[in-house]
Amino acid sequence: MNHQEGSFMPMVNKLVKLSSFVLFCEITGLAGGYFTARGIPDWYSNLKKPPFNPPSWVFTPVWTILYVMMGISAYLVYEKKEKKRKTALLLFAAQLFLNFWWTILFFTFRSPLAAFIEIIALLLTIVMTIVAFWPISKKAAILLLPYLLWVCFASVLNYSVWKLNS
Repeated sequence: MNHQEGSFMPMVNKLVKLSSFVLFCEITGLAGGYFTARGIPDWYSNLKKPPFNPPSWVFTPVWTILYVMMGISAYLVYEKKEKKRKTALLLFAAQLFLNFWWTILFFTFRSPLAAFIEIIALLLTIVMTIVAFWPISKKAAILLLPYLLWVCFASVLNYSVWKLNS
């Protein structure tokens, strides 16, 4: 076996692991999208929204890209054999759960207030994840910055929807 054949399988193994992380994040997004879609026609579409509310079509591509970046970020941390890796990945899992749970609170329970309170916890958990990722993989931490910025924007949007409709 030459050197090229021997290096093929580890590369495939890494690609499978990377794809698994990205897929897990995308599935979380799709599950959230299911609950979002159910709440749009008869509830969300009738809410007052601020003038900076993006058109509905913007959310799917933005979230798709963010979930890819999140999956790559988690994979980069997973690949490092650092002691603090487990804690960092648990924080990542916690923020991903909160990300999903926000959708339930907002679109299923139709509670912009509860969703706003929860999104603050999500923001804090994202920041904690970035801080935990930084010493393990700066690239992984940086990949989460667009996500943090988007959730900051979503927090302002959530707050505005709550205030306009309360």
